Amino acid sequence: MDLRQIHRVDPEYPPSLRAELDADALPSFATIGNTDILSANSIGLICSIKCPGAIIIKTYDAIREIRDEGLTVVGGFHSPMEKECLAILLRGKQPTIICPARSLDGMRIPKEWQKPIDDGRLLIASPFAASRRRATADLAVVRNNFVAALASFVLIAHASPGGKVMALATRLVNQGKPIFTISDPENASLLELGAKPHGLLLRRTANLDGS
Repeated sequence: MDLRQIHRVDPEYPPSLRAELDADALPSFATIGNTDILSANSIGLICSIKCPGAIIIKTYDAIREIRDEGLTVVGGFHSPMEKECLAILLRGKQPTIICPARSLDGMRIPKEWQKPIDDGRLLIASPFAASRRRATADLAVVRNNFVAALASFVLIAHASPGGKVMALATRLVNQGKPIFTISDPENASLLELGAKPHGLLLRRTANLDGS
């Protein structure tokens, strides 16, 4: 797999990263796969490690709908819920961006990622230096910030009260980033924070694309 660095001066460097992350924070990032995917409007997917059962079922339905609409999804796909969503997405034909919480140097590419990469519909992207070869909780926070900055919209399936994902959601709302969540009483805190029900997400993406 060809590992490529995308620098801030390169045309592929996403405008959203320029707008949300300063040059010192992210002068470049590493990629494997089709960098054309970076130009698409995308939905960032983030979920806390613990996720209530009712939300799991609704998230499956939401991700299938997003997949079937052919929308690009970007995420770390590390929490159990996110991993299940990735499995659903890889069965589709839409573009996907995977952002590990580690560098891409020396990383083994799972065999189920190989064909989507070869087909040009999967990109792996990482903001971490070559020395960061082990995922940690601190790197996961940085990675989720990277996912949110890449995305046009962010779908937070669930955020545990007082957790790091809730802290991220609060920051995104304060920044004016459009965030959505699964409509469920378990997500009352996110909805009260200002997240919109996930049913509005496809409508917003359609408006952004002008369709």
